[in-house]
Amino acid sequence: MSWIKTLDRKAATGRLSAIYDRVAGKTGQIDNILAAHSLRPHTLEGHMALYKAVLHHYGNSLDKAYLEAIGTWVSSLNKCAYCVEHHFAGLTSLLGDEDRAAQIRAAIHSGILERAFSGRELAGLRYAEILTRTPHALTEQHVVALREAGFDDGEILEINQVTAYFAYANRTVLGLGVSHDGETLGLSPKVSDDPESWSHD
Repeated sequence: MSWIKTLDRKAATGRLSAIYDRVAGKTGQIDNILAAHSLRPHTLEGHMALYKAVLHHYGNSLDKAYLEAIGTWVSSLNKCAYCVEHHFAGLTSLLGDEDRAAQIRAAIHSGILERAFSGRELAGLRYAEILTRTPHALTEQHVVALREAGFDDGEILEINQVTAYFAYANRTVLGLGVSHDGETLGLSPKVSDDPESWSHD
């Protein structure tokens, strides 16, 4: 499951047990990326707060499927198969369209995004690519270009934060050897629309 010791639900006590109860999927699954935090429950809380805010918060205005596409693209660029598989499964579920999902998968796999995206969606993915590969190369003009493509500044922030979150998640997975052995893919951790649901104690 990972290269470090982790605690499953049976072994969890106290704060960790309470957090596991909050994040367990519909089947009771604790995703391995979350279990990787089990020796430091406070970092699991931080991870979930960020995950919820950038991908599942009611205050976001961009379509969730598009945000998942950004996450899948960034994970592919970082060669994080764990996150690619999980978030592509989530993207497929959100789309409800197997043909469209296959088109997106092929575009991401080939790196030829034009096979599935155009207009402002393509522009947002290109920004995410630069931020992932060569963040030092970004200038204000890249943000201006996103505005010109049709994003407002709040939406640009959403793209930025999803890209930054996946940089974090990918490195958590790759740095600790997290695998999806024993997991069912595409089952999102339990989230709430309560903006304070992951505030710290």
